Amino acid sequence: HGSDGYVALCTTFDPYTFSQPDFDRVSINKINSDFARGAVAVKFYKNVGTQIKDAKGHYLMPDNPIFEPIFKDIEAHNKTLITHLADPDSMWEAPNPAAPDYEYIMQNPQEYMYTKPGAPTKQAILDARDRILDRNPKLRMVGAHLGSMEGNFDQLGQHLDHYPNFAVDLAARMPYFEMQPRAKMIAFITKYQDRLIYGTDNEFYSAVQETPQDWEDTYADNWRYLA
Repeated sequence: HGSDGYVALCTTFDPYTFSQPDFDRVSINKINSDFARGAVAVKFYKNVGTQIKDAKGHYLMPDNPIFEPIFKDIEAHNKTLITHLADPDSMWEAPNPAAPDYEYIMQNPQEYMYTKPGAPTKQAILDARDRILDRNPKLRMVGAHLGSMEGNFDQLGQHLDHYPNFAVDLAARMPYFEMQPRAKMIAFITKYQDRLIYGTDNEFYSAVQETPQDWEDTYADNWRYLA
């Protein structure tokens, strides 16, 4: 409320507590309290599908029915669900120094799915995400980081065509645009311009992690490409 309209925040909930009997009630109460204070969206994070397991050792998937009341509540409040589910393809593949995300993998080995035997495939996670859309056709969803479909713009376009309430942000995925033929990307961005949300993934809570120069470099690179 103190940003004079320049900043909007999203909230989230703690999926690690999913096995508690009052999980949906507690989560919804927190979300609604944050809506009342100005939150415009709820983030659903990738630890669902890649990290959290149930008591039997099975990975908790995004379309688990335990989350459905939360999705219904978000829709009822006309808010947005931001889904950062899965990661780039390279997180499931053998190490490739040429991959745009190689540095991230080296810095976050705990998130490297290639080394986790029995983990869900990336496609299984995205299929679960799509089942949320199928069950909730009026729910507005933003797929963070190009909806984790940065490796296949044809697939992404098909999703945008099929799900009218689905949009994606560009945060930290500009290298994938830059790898594609220029004419193809001009056509893609022109066709889906109202479904692509600009974002950077720049961090602002710790000056130690990212400097003003990092921000300037990111914006300059993005500007040169998009212009």
